[in-house]
Amino acid sequence: MPKDSNQAPRTAIGIDVGGTGIKGGIVDLDRGKLIGDRFRIPTPRPATPAAVAETVAEIVAELSARPEAPSPGIPVGVAFPVIIHNGIARSAANVDASWIGTEVDALMTARLGRPVQVVNDADAAGLAEATYGAGRDVPGTVLMLTLGTGIGSALIHDGVLVPNVELGHLELDGVDAETRASAAAREREDLSWTEYAQRLQRYLSHVEFLFSPNLFVVGGGISKLGHEFLPHLELATPVATAKLRNKAGIVGAALRAWLPGID
Repeated sequence: MPKDSNQAPRTAIGIDVGGTGIKGGIVDLDRGKLIGDRFRIPTPRPATPAAVAETVAEIVAELSARPEAPSPGIPVGVAFPVIIHNGIARSAANVDASWIGTEVDALMTARLGRPVQVVNDADAAGLAEATYGAGRDVPGTVLMLTLGTGIGSALIHDGVLVPNVELGHLELDGVDAETRASAAAREREDLSWTEYAQRLQRYLSHVEFLFSPNLFVVGGGISKLGHEFLPHLELATPVATAKLRNKAGIVGAALRAWLPGID
């Protein structure tokens, strides 16, 4: 996203809704970096649509009061841990079940009084990594997998996001793959790094066969320890660790605000 050196950077507010905290920041979309500190408020309990919308509004109000805030006419991007299809939530992970069927973009637009674009949280992270991080300038298919409580996934082809690809729920050996190959599974079963790499090898080999990607990007908190398990993998596809870390959701949500029509 090149710009004239005399022009101000393109900016947008990105919000990342998580199970324990809702985080937001102002993002320089030319560099994929936060301008100033992020702002976080604990996720309300219960995490109902009205309660989450109120918390998001608090964060947007705080960020909008900063000198570097974008114009109120610029859409806000919001990443959610749910499947988002045509602006409607079709699942509810780490939020209240009442989200299912909620018109998320309409709810947020009404509460904030400004345009809002919504996106799945794994898709937001993948979009950020493909645009600014480990997947930048990689042609063809980039697959990001976030290893955490489950396995989140994002599929990007030539820079274009294919939304809501739930690869953690692929059936493998008769169960959801994420029940065996997530970071939580490693901790739950007290697997050594070598044992965990074997689990991940089985899963990634299957995904590699199905999609023939040009690059795997591994994210999630466990990616900081990638040196412990990634060298044990034997794949035809290169594997890189995510570069944006815990800022990827905010950055990807802000980027989504400038990329309508992808859900």
